[in-house]
Order: sequence, then structure tokens, then C-alpha cells
Amino acid sequence: MKAFRTFAVAALLVTAGCGAPEVDTSNGAAGHANFPLTLTNCGAEVTFDKAPERVVLLKSAAVPYLHALGVMDRVTARAGQYPAEYYDAATRAEIDKIPLLTDRTDTSGHLQISKEVVISQQPDLVLGEVDNLSRDTLAAVDIPLLEEPALCPGTTTAPTFDDIYRQMDAYAEVFDRRPQALAAVTTLKERMAKIPKPAAKRTAAVLYPTVGGGVTYAYGSASMAQPQLEAAGFTNVFGDSRERVFEVTLEELLGRNPDVLILLHSDGDPKAVERAVTGLPGAGQLKAVASGNVLPQLFNFTEPASPLAIDGLEKIVQRFS
Repeated sequence: MKAFRTFAVAALLVTAGCGAPEVDTSNGAAGHANFPLTLTNCGAEVTFDKAPERVVLLKSAAVPYLHALGVMDRVTARAGQYPAEYYDAATRAEIDKIPLLTDRTDTSGHLQISKEVVISQQPDLVLGEVDNLSRDTLAAVDIPLLEEPALCPGTTTAPTFDDIYRQMDAYAEVFDRRPQALAAVTTLKERMAKIPKPAAKRTAAVLYPTVGGGVTYAYGSASMAQPQLEAAGFTNVFGDSRERVFEVTLEELLGRNPDVLILLHSDGDPKAVERAVTGLPGAGQLKAVASGNVLPQLFNFTEPASPLAIDGLEKIVQRFS
């Protein structure tokens, strides 16, 4: 099906490890089964001899792309969380048909799955890298993996909404669905054009709290939270950080004191997610908490860059307009 290899050249890891995938389309005319196809993903070169036919999803971020391209029927198994709130009825029906391997996650929302379970599905493509199942592990058994570019380890490139359109095009190359990608991107751009322009700037922070006690994470300029907040009329109080996500203390949050808090979570009760922050000693001093300007939001409505981030932007604008 394919050949896969990871480059050890440091320069390649720096230049190709972030941003939308680089696609080599020199092997044929665009839109006409351009295989073999090579693209660079998280510093690794992945080559496909034909469009994948057995896909395993380890993260939900790719679902909106696959649905738009009409290839959800290629997904033979899935793992992780797929909250119904993300999807329209047609997409939910497609997901419900796909066998679930496991939805077990740790307290940070990271999927816990063994390589044996994934390998037993005999996939010709895995979408999404998880902590205990790396690209190299799958490469050793000749299974290619693609990760969302914004989630590549060590990336510091600031994402934009244009990355969504480029990622749609990249998946279209992999699955040979270029006309469908053109239509989908056109629709997404039309939606972006209709979002009201903010009248005034306020400050905000996007956090990922640990329900039940533990670390609180914040999102900096290398996360999709940055352009999303900007488009919604907010200044990210952690925008001076070039990291994607990092630990923060309540003291640091109090020092930056945002007008609005957006609390990301993978699943579960939104009220519990909200209490994980508002219940902290001293949290009542935060302007966002005191004014009730707190919005729990499912993770993929902000991260990574995908059509769901446009849904999330619309929700933020509607909530805080």
C-alpha cells in the first residue's frame, strides 16, 4: 500500500514539523488519482500508492474533513471521544456505524490504547497520534500515520483559519477527493465572511482545567485559540507565549485577569468543568468569574484547526456578543 520513513535530518524536522502538510503533486495531474502521493507530516515523509481504504481514527479532529470529502465509509474503527454535540445528524449516523475500540482517556483527555488493538484492525492509515502509540511504533509494522499539523510535537508555528482550508486540500489529495474539497472550502469561507466583526476588544483566556483537582493548562499563540479569540474580538492574555499549551497557576491567571474564560474539555459535564476553575480558592476575584463570563466548550471547537473551530468561533461570538 505504501512506503513510510521518518527523516532524521534536523533541518527537515524544523521546517516540515509544523503547519499544514506539504504535498508532492509532481506525479500526475491534480484531480486525477495522483499516486504515488508523498506528503510531509510532523517531520515525517508519508507515501501512499493509492487512496486509503481501511482507516482507524484515534482522534476525532479529522471527522469533519472526512465527512466533507465523503470518505467516512473508509473508517473501519475508531477510538476516543466523539461527542454528539460536534456533529450534524448525518455525521453522527456515520460515526455510529463505526466500531468503537475504546474511549478510555486519562485525566488530561489523552487516549489510552494498546498498539496490539490498533494493529489488529489491519489499517492502511491511522489518523491521530497518541502518547502510548507513536508514529514510529506503527511505522515498524508498515502502518502510516497522519496527525493534525497543529498537534505535531514541538510545533511553535501560529495557526490560522487558512490552515483549515489547506488541511482539507491535503486530505483531498490523500483520498483523491479534490472536487469535494473545493466545494467544502468554499462553504467554510462563506461562513467565515458572515461572522460579525467585533466592535471592541476585550481580553480572554482559553484554559483546559483538570476536573476533580490538578493542573490547569492555558493556550498560547501557537494554538488555534489565538486566531479564534482574535476573530471573536478578544486579546489572548497568554498570547505572549509561543507555546501551544502549558501549565498555569491561579496566581498567574489572577495577574492577567481576563474579561472572559473559555474552558475546554473532552467530555463530561460542562458544569463540572466550570467548577474546576470557579471553585478554586480566590477564583472569585477573576473578572470573568465575577461577571459570569465563563464558557465551557468542547475541545475540538477550538483545537486543532478544523471546520469545528469555525463552529466554535460562532459559539463564542454568539455567547459574548
